[in-house]
Amino acid sequence: MMNRLKNEQSLSEVHGSIDVNNKAIGWKRVLAFFGPAYLVSVGYMDPGNWATDLAGGSKFGYALVWVLLMSNIMALLLQSLSARLGIVRGRDLAQANRETYPKTINFFLYILAEVAIAATDLAEVLGMAIGIHLLTGIPIIWGVGITVLDTLLLLYLQKLGMRKMEVFIIGLVAVVGLSFFVEILLVKPNLTEVAAGFVPTFPNEEALYIAIGIIGATVMPHNLYLHSALVQTRKIDRTNKGIKQALKWSFVDSAIALNIAFLVNAAILVLAATAFFKNGIMVDQIKDAHQLLSGVLGSKVAPILFAIALIAAGQSSTVTGTLAGQIVMEGYLRLRINPWIRRLLTRLLAIVPAIVVIYIFGEKEVDYLLILSQVILSMQLGFAVIPLIHFVSDKKTMGAFAIKPIVQVAAWLIATVLVYLNIRMVINEAGKVFEHPGNLFWKVVIITGGILFLLLLVYTIFYPLLNRKAKIASIQMHPDVGGLKPLIVPTYKKIAVALEFGEHDSAILAHAIGQGRQDSEYVLIHIVESPTARILGKESDDFETRADEERLQFYIEQLSERGFVATGHLGFRHRAKEIVRLVKENQADMLVIGAHRHTGVKDWLYGETINSVRHELSIPVLVVNF
Repeated sequence: MMNRLKNEQSLSEVHGSIDVNNKAIGWKRVLAFFGPAYLVSVGYMDPGNWATDLAGGSKFGYALVWVLLMSNIMALLLQSLSARLGIVRGRDLAQANRETYPKTINFFLYILAEVAIAATDLAEVLGMAIGIHLLTGIPIIWGVGITVLDTLLLLYLQKLGMRKMEVFIIGLVAVVGLSFFVEILLVKPNLTEVAAGFVPTFPNEEALYIAIGIIGATVMPHNLYLHSALVQTRKIDRTNKGIKQALKWSFVDSAIALNIAFLVNAAILVLAATAFFKNGIMVDQIKDAHQLLSGVLGSKVAPILFAIALIAAGQSSTVTGTLAGQIVMEGYLRLRINPWIRRLLTRLLAIVPAIVVIYIFGEKEVDYLLILSQVILSMQLGFAVIPLIHFVSDKKTMGAFAIKPIVQVAAWLIATVLVYLNIRMVINEAGKVFEHPGNLFWKVVIITGGILFLLLLVYTIFYPLLNRKAKIASIQMHPDVGGLKPLIVPTYKKIAVALEFGEHDSAILAHAIGQGRQDSEYVLIHIVESPTARILGKESDDFETRADEERLQFYIEQLSERGFVATGHLGFRHRAKEIVRLVKENQADMLVIGAHRHTGVKDWLYGETINSVRHELSIPVLVVNF
């Protein structure tokens, strides 16, 4: 279920799984590069963005459209830097942080990244629950509970492979885009007035606050971790020409995907401006927007499309959020857990606070939770953006692919703006606590947290600049070697064989004998899994245990007649743990085990025995596929 990583590949199960070099020259090769940015783009149109877009449009009309465009330009630059890190160095952002910063700092960065992912997932949970409620009438608190079921969906998608997951996400993005395209056709905005919204202006102080919220909700930290890993699913030619080609098409991929996200966000804002602002209606809640659409537009289709788009946006974002969580955990801690456990853990961290708040305070606080999730995300942004700029600017590790000075200036300017705006947003939210007497505990917590936050931010900024010790450039894929060392062919004197007592036993034994010599000893292992055996263990004396003992002795006799030395051992209760225990107790130097190649839910139900076993053993494990 959980193990320490022994390799440095990001998302190793799909790393380099799409070989762009096998595609013919032309559009097929170009399309092979496309995909990662679409998974990233869903984070820019998730339910967390809807609240700020609706508020901006309903209160200030088209005046803040330019803020969306500016946010999109910022996002495009930062995502291209993230992709550059992954393509050139073969590192995701979490791995690069682990290589650069001290362990203590990395621990805090990891915690902050996990908090950001949980906050992101909270927005997706609430968005999907609201969408389900609006479409079916199911109470929001029930909808929150239903969202836990998407764990199985993600597990299934991961088994299908990266390309099919990308197609699924693109399909959901298309649903969101088409829904709002129809909405815009129904609302019929004045295009001249919309165009005027691209001129920078702030009608008042509240507009500035909402603009900060739009920017904070648009550029999210988990997307920077995600993109740097997803680009590594493409197997490219590791020459200068191949890397340049990958960087080029990755940028095009990002430009198309993020512009789609911009159009979706702009459509939400324009919809709110045309339907509500022009009718003197101010909307602060997603639920209110849905209810008012039917009356304002005189169409029953509009609110249905609105709810469908909300569910699709939440579902697509939650899939990519889980991938980001996997990347962060593996990159910082070099720790991997089963995808379904990772998904369930992330989802529970979002569901529990949502259910508690809704149960205690009611559904009226749902939109407050959405805003809170965006504030939490805002606090994490600098800790992802600043290290990223340091890494892609470093000529020691990036070589000729380090970003140019003008790009560095633009990146640092964007980072400064983002950090400033997000700190201001947090201060505004925290300031509400200090407006009232009392609340001493929370005031102390906010002040202490703020000081620690600023100290960590300063350290993150200056540590890479002060720590100029020469390191081996991570662009080097393999260490230099002078040739093959003397080859010492191993001999296995004691080979453990895990048997299932089924039709494949002969094949498993044949492979085991193929690895041994005439004087090798074979340790036959079988795990009894009857209900009685699970309770009583080795004290079990039921029919299945006795039958298994007889079968084991029969195999030993059959091997003895063929001139082989064999012993037999039964294990009880836990299949994987017992196999490991018996292998270690008998001091075997190799294990041979069969695999049925179960997929999806079966893989979960059967406990992934092979992975659990091989991670606990230090000897070679031969897996025989059927």
